[in-house]
Amino acid sequence: MKFRARVLFLVFFFAQLMPALAQKEDNGYRLWLKYDKIEDENYLEVCRGQIKTINISGDNPILLTAQKELKTGLDGLLKVDLRIKVSSIAIEGSVIAGTPASNTLFKSKMFAAGLKGLPKDSYLIKTVKSGSGTYTVVAANNDAGVLYGVFNLLRLLQTHAPLQHINVVGSPKIQWRTLDHWDNPDGTIERGYAGKSLWKWDELPDAIDTRYTDYARANASIGINAVVLNNVNASSQMLDKVYLEKVAVLANVFRAYGIRVLLSANVAAPKSLGKLSTADPLDAGVQQWWKNKIADIYRLIPDFGGFLVKANSEGQPGPKDYGRTHADGANMLADALAPYNGVVMWRAFVYSVDSTDRARQAYNEFAGLDGKFRKNVLLQIKNGPLDFQPREPFSPLFGAMPNTTQMMELQITQEYTGYANHLVYLAMLFKEALDTDTHAKGGGSTIGKVIDGSLQGQRITGIAGVANTGADTNWTRHPFAQANWYAFGRLAWDHDLTAKQIAIEWINSTLTNDTAAVRIILSMMMPSREALVNYETPLGLTVLCGLHDVPAPWTRMYYHRADSVGLGFNRTTTGSNAVAQYFKPLQDTLNNIETCPENLLAWFHHVPWDHRMQSGREFWDELCFKYYSGVDHVRTMQDNWSTLSGKIDKTTFDKVTQLLIKQEDEAVWWRDACLWYFAKYSRKPIPQQYEAPRYPNGRKKAD
Repeated sequence: MKFRARVLFLVFFFAQLMPALAQKEDNGYRLWLKYDKIEDENYLEVCRGQIKTINISGDNPILLTAQKELKTGLDGLLKVDLRIKVSSIAIEGSVIAGTPASNTLFKSKMFAAGLKGLPKDSYLIKTVKSGSGTYTVVAANNDAGVLYGVFNLLRLLQTHAPLQHINVVGSPKIQWRTLDHWDNPDGTIERGYAGKSLWKWDELPDAIDTRYTDYARANASIGINAVVLNNVNASSQMLDKVYLEKVAVLANVFRAYGIRVLLSANVAAPKSLGKLSTADPLDAGVQQWWKNKIADIYRLIPDFGGFLVKANSEGQPGPKDYGRTHADGANMLADALAPYNGVVMWRAFVYSVDSTDRARQAYNEFAGLDGKFRKNVLLQIKNGPLDFQPREPFSPLFGAMPNTTQMMELQITQEYTGYANHLVYLAMLFKEALDTDTHAKGGGSTIGKVIDGSLQGQRITGIAGVANTGADTNWTRHPFAQANWYAFGRLAWDHDLTAKQIAIEWINSTLTNDTAAVRIILSMMMPSREALVNYETPLGLTVLCGLHDVPAPWTRMYYHRADSVGLGFNRTTTGSNAVAQYFKPLQDTLNNIETCPENLLAWFHHVPWDHRMQSGREFWDELCFKYYSGVDHVRTMQDNWSTLSGKIDKTTFDKVTQLLIKQEDEAVWWRDACLWYFAKYSRKPIPQQYEAPRYPNGRKKAD
């Protein structure tokens, strides 16, 4: 074992011998919903003085869920046993929650104006003066809005927000806020790194795991309202009656939390399940089979959301097998779902092995179909044109299909970002994608505005995140991977939130409210995504991996095109011309090596080894600098985390300490493997100021 690893191991070992100075140990199961007693005595006194009773009425399952959550949360945070008083009269010191339909108080002039015009799922939280005292209101026009408002009120207490003058309006910018699970019927998860699937298909429908409720509760707390239960590489088995009865049980659990269930559908199901001779979407028999199947589903699940479809990609069947278009396939399903208000989320992830430039293919296949999809079809587009890389330019489809509903697909699970072994705060990646300007309608045409409908007027809006949850006790394996689940939900609700704001919320709710500790943890999280880009794929490089987490650039010549001249994929007008798929003036900016953003340089250009960078360094030296700086940040995270012993619960502290040791070693491996390989083409040495490689031949071996 190398010297630094030995030192870190000893720090970790002796930390076990120290007295337990931290908070009580926590296994991570409660996520950000811990509701432990507020430790700031002054703030606790204010809260207890303002909140003495709970008033929430209604027998709707969602309102009953809100009532239970409000009592659980307030009892835990305030360490009291609050009484529930159901009344249409405002009582001093009470938290009153409901809708105009559940409580006549909200029909009064005082609240009618505030609620008027609030969209579905929105809420109002307000401190109201009542004589010499006050009461707190959580009001909405629909039951789910009340539940979201209750969760936000509890979040305000967890983050120690001032309660004396609350006046908060929360409104989701996007309608379908969806988690996509890549779970299989056999319990495995494709790209899952936190254990087996949450769904125990072999036990359903008879045994209902309490974890299903806890999962739904966590999602509702951050505004997620839709869940796709199974892998996009779908098995037709999921549409069989036996499995649909199991799905119905999950739908019943999730319904009380305002969550609708969807399924990934295999478009060849009429053949494999229905025994038809074809799955041609224009065949009358196929169309009738789907109508019958969908009717069966809605009899079991009245609020079924619809289908997610991956077609004609990576070997999956699709309409092109029969000479039809993606629009033909999507519209056939959409027509069958329309009477039930169901939707089709049709993935735009397509590529062929022999493609000249994979980054061009989705645009080539879909842009010409603009306006040909039904209104209840959402085209689900990955944030980048390739495949969930640590950094990519945005997919040029965003904004290029103004007559088609476009939703974004982000990846929460860490397929290319460390397999849940690395601390990588992905809100930075999510925000980068959402805030990127497409220039579809001039400056300010961000992807966020494309998918929320404000730019091009789409009436149905959506966003999806590929889930990182599994059966591990703490749900996500790495404790900090919980922050990525949390951040996706918060950004799905409001993409204008900042990554820093979301990080602080998560830290306060999950780890600590200690100001100094929060500052240290923020210093780890905020640069962590850029650090990973630097030690894996800096300066626009991409897909340098073997098995997605193993550095193997020698197997990926297609993507990096290294030679004696330079490094990178020429996508300019002299290369694959992928730049032509972007709007001007961005197209011209990307096409010019002098104006192309340096963090995407090797994506769009074959960069000469001696190209002068903005830092003044040549490209090769800049590449070395990036790889070494990425490793340096991981080591800084280790040092900073070690200072939090006694300030973070011991279980979490120990787990993160172990994982940071692993992350440092793997970051060094990535650095050494890539620089060793690229040095053979550049014929340039690694500058002398850097440490010697730990893995000088690029291959990892036992110490």
